[in-house]
Amino acid sequence: MASSSSSFHSAPPTSWKYDVFLSFRGADTRNTIVDHLYSALVQQGIDTFKDDEELPRGETIRPSLLKAIEASQVAVVVFSENYVNSSWCLQELEHIMKCKDERGQIVIPIFYRIDPSEVRKQEKKYGEAFAQYEAEKKDVESWRKALSDAGNLSGLVAEGPETVFIKEIVSTVSKRLCVAISSDDEDLVGIKDRLQALKSKLAIDSQGVLMVGIWGLGGGGKTTLASAVYDEISSKFDGCCFLKNVREESSKRGLEELQKEILSRVLKQKKEELPEDVRMLIKSRLRRKKVLLVLDDVDDADQLEALAGSHDWFNEGSRVIITTRDQHLLNIQQVNVICNISLLNDDEALKLFCKHALRRGNCIEDFDILSKKVVSYARGLPLALKVMGSLLCDKDRSEWVSALARLKDIPENDIMERLKISYDKLKPLEKKLFLDIACFFRGEVYTKPWEILEACGLHPKIGVRTLIEKALITVSKEGLFDMHDLIQEMGHYIVRGNNPQNPEKHSRVWRLEDVVKICATPTEENHSIEALEARCGIYIHWEWGWDSNAPRYVPLSFRQAVANMKELRWISCDEFPATSLSKNFQLIKLSYLRLWSSKLKQLWKGDKILPNLKVLDLSGSERLISTPDFKGLPCLERIELVGCKKLKHIHPSIGYHETLISVDMSNCPSLKTFPAIRGMKKLETLIFSDCYRLSKFPEIQMNMENMVELSLKGTQIKVVPSSIGQYCTNLCSLDLGLCKRLKSIEFNFHLLKHLKMLNLRGCEKLKILEQGLFDVNYQVLDLCITCFKDPHPSMKFLGFSPSLRKLSLRFCHLKNGDISSLLCELFKLQVLDLCGNDFSRLHCSLLQLRSLKVLILSSCNNLVELPELPESIAVLEAWECDKLKVIHLPTNLRWLWRISLDLQTISGDVGRKLQSMLQRWIRGRPKSGAENARPDAMEDRFKEL
Repeated sequence: MASSSSSFHSAPPTSWKYDVFLSFRGADTRNTIVDHLYSALVQQGIDTFKDDEELPRGETIRPSLLKAIEASQVAVVVFSENYVNSSWCLQELEHIMKCKDERGQIVIPIFYRIDPSEVRKQEKKYGEAFAQYEAEKKDVESWRKALSDAGNLSGLVAEGPETVFIKEIVSTVSKRLCVAISSDDEDLVGIKDRLQALKSKLAIDSQGVLMVGIWGLGGGGKTTLASAVYDEISSKFDGCCFLKNVREESSKRGLEELQKEILSRVLKQKKEELPEDVRMLIKSRLRRKKVLLVLDDVDDADQLEALAGSHDWFNEGSRVIITTRDQHLLNIQQVNVICNISLLNDDEALKLFCKHALRRGNCIEDFDILSKKVVSYARGLPLALKVMGSLLCDKDRSEWVSALARLKDIPENDIMERLKISYDKLKPLEKKLFLDIACFFRGEVYTKPWEILEACGLHPKIGVRTLIEKALITVSKEGLFDMHDLIQEMGHYIVRGNNPQNPEKHSRVWRLEDVVKICATPTEENHSIEALEARCGIYIHWEWGWDSNAPRYVPLSFRQAVANMKELRWISCDEFPATSLSKNFQLIKLSYLRLWSSKLKQLWKGDKILPNLKVLDLSGSERLISTPDFKGLPCLERIELVGCKKLKHIHPSIGYHETLISVDMSNCPSLKTFPAIRGMKKLETLIFSDCYRLSKFPEIQMNMENMVELSLKGTQIKVVPSSIGQYCTNLCSLDLGLCKRLKSIEFNFHLLKHLKMLNLRGCEKLKILEQGLFDVNYQVLDLCITCFKDPHPSMKFLGFSPSLRKLSLRFCHLKNGDISSLLCELFKLQVLDLCGNDFSRLHCSLLQLRSLKVLILSSCNNLVELPELPESIAVLEAWECDKLKVIHLPTNLRWLWRISLDLQTISGDVGRKLQSMLQRWIRGRPKSGAENARPDAMEDRFKEL
């Protein structure tokens, strides 16, 4: 009976079914070297065929045995004393040598207790056997040739202890297999560099136990890479095991069965010989050998705990390789190194696709453009390239065109289902989070959708991290949500389900043409749609063609359609077309309502109850006149009414709302009053910027300990009431800039112990009084164009807060001596703006301002001398300084990025020094990194200061 080793070792490449075929004379070697060699090969993860049947002398070899020879990549021929006495063996050898010539099979002869020359020349017993065959009138020429050719091949001669010799054979077979795999594997396109990088991280020759994780999205080549490195290095370990599909196999067979599989492979024992309970045995026995263990496609921490519990399970020099889609599992396991699988570049992708689609490594001219479209679609994902290649193989050009056109709407199920494995492992809230990002937020800065995701209770802070760890999304350095194109398409595939052409049955709607289709039946209740994004004012002829009967804009029926979406969690709509929401708008699951630039005059008529609404954003609704009663919105946390030009009436209920955290009514020029604040105990942010008809700050009648930000910038208030100092004691930011009618601040700044930012820019009528203004530990202080006809003594003698990072004293009429010499002790100061003042010199040294990056002295018409600058300076502006003659520019200003000076100032020594500095900067750019040297990058950096 024939038997073959079974293991989790990855299937041989190309058409090989077996790694090794053993050819031997059973009577000589079956129960000695061949039995031991077979076990050693199998334990090494080498799939080996060994025939266990004996044929009577003279019987013809079976067809099944010939097929086994043809399906083996390597043939190991064990020549023994009586090998030639079996015509069956000679028939095997003849067929093996034929496969060597025609199929590229590798043949390794083993000379067991026989001299190789006897085989080559058919001498002694081999000669006697052939004399007998010739006497029987058998055709032996082909057998003689096969023996001669095999005997001339490089092989191994049995010498010394048999165990040592068997190790030598296994090592030779492993090496020959590795060479074959690395040189002839259609699935391993682009493997060379990735394999080398992984081997480097594995540090095979070093001691200690290393666990290495291979992480990335499904179909990205993790298993292929792990299999390739396993094949190449397994011969260097005492015991090896490649457990493939751990996720699937643990579900089918259980973890205890997989533990037995590992022990069986590593200890070279049959599973039947192992005890029933191996949970304790696996830990104690693995540490006795130098082991190579690959756990492929792990998706649960319990799998790792059961199969590779910790580093101390293994002996010195052992290596454990784990492939997974979930980075979090690798962090839990405390692996030494995590390798993020890199997808194929365009050239590699094209080569892999062409091998599958065209059965060659390069494109046929007629298919070149179409092939590149497939490569663009796959975005380097090997899974997609293989599936598409197999799909298009043997198809004509017109079928390729048709298949690619279909992909736009209907992706290939094989690809989607494989990618969907990661999604299926998510928790329910994580699934909602992923689908929202895939459908709405890819390419957006994460801060924008964060508010929506938080409002809907999706807990994005922890959820986004989980999605990143599972390789479903990424967040770029710029803070943009991103993902692989096919991962996004998989999200769309899930949303559409079995109804790709029926958007009313989708859970999420984001395409304008789908919105228009839904509006065709606005009166039907909808229990499918959970999230909706629409830009109602967009002209949509490009989606519908030029048919004059096609809809151009979202119709007014959209209002009724939205009201009937009973499962809606959030809606974001630009240019909502109606003047109010529908009478039956009663969406109890709605958490986020954003209607930007709408035509609303009022949100709704009468009272509404939206028990879960947390965010209401009507910004840009220039026709909006009044707000609704807020009593029916008990969970409301944020109100955004920015740019509502005609807004006049704020319902008094807002002043009693206990859950509101933020209210922003910036740029509402018609707003004159705001209701008294009597119950807004959670309010943190209140903004009235540019409400230039607002002349009185709302009355505060309660402690507002949560208030941290208040902006009255650009309003008409004349007095800042004492209630702010009394009730808003935790205020961090107070913006009173451009309050041109402001005359007094009726509270002592000593009360605002946490104030970090104060803006009094342009408060021309404000007289600076003691009131502790200069005793607060500000980080940002802006006193631009504030009245300083008689500067406060604190400026001259006491100076400013040592925690200041940004100080603006633009156009404050400061003269010589008006600024305290203690200015030089502001060691944290990064930005100093003294533009438009009247001093001729700064009577303090700036050299000690070691953090100073930006210095602005422009329009200081009396300035004659520029002080010495610290090394940290990056931006210097001193244009329109007509009398400036002396500029101290040390040569070690290595961070200097921009200088703005008048041309007449740049002459003589100053000009030469600047030219020298510029040359050094140009030479030094590559060293500091091109990215950091880009002007726009530097500009962005200083905008943040």
